[in-house]
Amino acid sequence: MNNSSVNEKEPKHIAIIMDGNGRWARNKGRPRASGHQAGFRTTRDIVEACARRRIEALTLFAFSSENWARPANEVGLLMDLFLRGLKSEVGKLHENGVRIRFIGERSAFSSKLQQEMMAAEDKTKANSGLKLAIAVNYGGRWDIVSAAKTLAKKVKEGQIDVDDINIELFSQHVSLNDVGEPDLFIRTGGEMRISNYLLWHLAYTELYFTDVLYPDFNEQELDNSIAFYSGRQRRFGKTGDQVSKTDA
Repeated sequence: MNNSSVNEKEPKHIAIIMDGNGRWARNKGRPRASGHQAGFRTTRDIVEACARRRIEALTLFAFSSENWARPANEVGLLMDLFLRGLKSEVGKLHENGVRIRFIGERSAFSSKLQQEMMAAEDKTKANSGLKLAIAVNYGGRWDIVSAAKTLAKKVKEGQIDVDDINIELFSQHVSLNDVGEPDLFIRTGGEMRISNYLLWHLAYTELYFTDVLYPDFNEQELDNSIAFYSGRQRRFGKTGDQVSKTDA
């Protein structure tokens, strides 16, 4: 694999649902905490692999708005791991030119965690390398409703007319509006659904599902998903013949 070149057949933006940490731990007779810790190490490796490949953007579903329903001790563990991970990894990510941002309703988190998120974003905001977005307390429906509220407020205040609202304008008001929609969606862990993740954004994304549990999702598995993507013909409503002529 030549990581120094940019392959036009490779995705520019990858979105991942990191599923299977708990089952990985259970299969090994370990506490769920060990699965989340192993998943954190996998995340570090995948971020590095995407940076080497010169993938432009990577969006990771770290904590959904529905995950609050999990046992309180597990939620607490995830928050602690998240906070410690931020403190330990931001410096290295910054050195490697990664720009970090968080999408989702962060007001539900502790003030300490919110401060760490803001500090990470501020420290890396001028970086021009991999654009790493971490979805925390995020839901695709929340994202769409938030955009609708913003546009409704603009109509009410006379900034825009209701007839000005179209797909392009709406897209400017959802999360990740400046990095483009994901080309490739990956879900590990064997589940075949998108679980309220980037609902607006995935309209034409190629969807890749793997039975591999997230702690076992390594660079070879990433290569497999990218190979799947490279073999797809992205038509966006056109016929295959039309796309083939354009590519010729």
